[in-house]
Amino acid sequence: MDNEIYQEDEICVADAKVRKRQEDNSGQQTVVWTSPDGRTTTSMGRPRVQFNPESIKGCMKKHLLPILTISGVVGGVVLGLILRYVRTDTWSKREIMYVGYIGELFLRALKALIIPLIVSSLVSAIGSLDLSLSTKIGLRAVGYYMTTTVSAVILGIILVVSIHPGQGDDEGITRVGAGRNITTVDLLMDLVRNIFPPNLVQASFETYRTKLVPPKLDVNDTRIAKYNLSDGDLPPKEEWDIEGEYTAALNIMGMVMFATALGLSLSRLGHKGKPLLDVFQSLSDASMVITSWLIWISPLGILFLVAAMMLEMEDFSVMLGQLGRYFCTVLLGIFIHGFIILPSIYTVLTRKLPFRFLANMFQAYITAFATASSSGTLPVTFQCLEEKNNIDPRVTRFVIPIGATINMDGTALYEAVAAIFISQVRAIPLSIGQIIAVSITATAAAIGAAGIPQAGLVTMVMVLDVVGLPAEDVTLIIAVDWLLDRFRTMINVLGDSIGAGLVYELSKKELEQLGNVNANGDVERPSNEINMDALESSKM
Repeated sequence: MDNEIYQEDEICVADAKVRKRQEDNSGQQTVVWTSPDGRTTTSMGRPRVQFNPESIKGCMKKHLLPILTISGVVGGVVLGLILRYVRTDTWSKREIMYVGYIGELFLRALKALIIPLIVSSLVSAIGSLDLSLSTKIGLRAVGYYMTTTVSAVILGIILVVSIHPGQGDDEGITRVGAGRNITTVDLLMDLVRNIFPPNLVQASFETYRTKLVPPKLDVNDTRIAKYNLSDGDLPPKEEWDIEGEYTAALNIMGMVMFATALGLSLSRLGHKGKPLLDVFQSLSDASMVITSWLIWISPLGILFLVAAMMLEMEDFSVMLGQLGRYFCTVLLGIFIHGFIILPSIYTVLTRKLPFRFLANMFQAYITAFATASSSGTLPVTFQCLEEKNNIDPRVTRFVIPIGATINMDGTALYEAVAAIFISQVRAIPLSIGQIIAVSITATAAAIGAAGIPQAGLVTMVMVLDVVGLPAEDVTLIIAVDWLLDRFRTMINVLGDSIGAGLVYELSKKELEQLGNVNANGDVERPSNEINMDALESSKM
């Protein structure tokens, strides 16, 4: 009987492993498998695996972290609800701070790794790649990010126009907070300004922004006659006084630009830049080790973050009425985009099913939901991609920091839906041209939104300005924005992860030609590919 070995397989629900499957000419399968004690058994068809305490214990150990993370989320919700309804009076902000204190410490520890990870990862990844391959990977990543962002905006517009969550008035909607006085031009110019920070140390904790100050008009001011102003009136914002200020927020775009330029320069220097490249590689690896430590305390941090979030919610009834319909519209769009459109793109271009890839990123999704920060989730995202999905570190450490900066699919969808929802509430019909303008502006605004909590509210002003709505109208949606922010951050991280996996699959052949990454994280290049041209050209 001629037998053909055609597949090696494993059974993950037990310690037993299928060593090989054989199929004879009649199509009958013979399975040869080995039990935990080393005995070999041959059976026809799929072996019958016996469950035992050891196998269950092994599976529990393998999936312990996801189980603990889910328990942390569920436990946080339960704890928050119990604390919320255990007494009749509301919890003060100080008491909520006490409840979320452990979660706050976890979040601060994650954010402390952002700068070391972004800078070291980008420099080490770009510096270890050939310049032409870096360009290809960068173009593939940017092409994917732009495609998914535009598709998210289009999906959001289709949903909000079809569902029509706004009913033509703001009855029952309570304004929360205040809008920021800013113009679209100022936002776009600030975006470019922050790409080129004058001080890298300052960029680590502050971001520049333009501040418009209402002018003090005297009787001789020419603007009074120019705009026919009466007492108490102010001229248009374009006529206000301009001041610059720095706010407490990481200038991630500036750090990414610097790290990219430094990585390219080290790649061009060749062996001359190898010592400095090794420093950044070691820093990147050390940051990942610290990340692996933090991940094991993440269930506890997430538990208290979610509990504090439940206590912060002022009234569950806000989810009813028009804001409830708006909330559901955005949520529907986020899940369609994240779990249908993005996986479909991955499947079509890689010809692989995305389910295992997505399941391995579970820890990153939960962390993104709990922290509401795609930048703060970077350490966990790196760990899930490299250790669970086996993505080449040269790709993840190049693509993910850029994705966390410019790829904001959830934010783009949310801003398009929010702008049209507010126009529906105001009973202001939008033309096709205005809707197209909303889609373009929402795409640009999403790219400019920093990876920090509720940054989309700031860029939302730019989208409202396009359709002629006042910046103050952003206060109509703030009541539910804190929760939507967590869902759209989760989808932002999902989009970044799929982008890294997609770029890796498309670049796999070029990476293999360039060389493999060894256990120390160094690139092992073929001896005949060592080229001194880059070093010689750098001396010219």
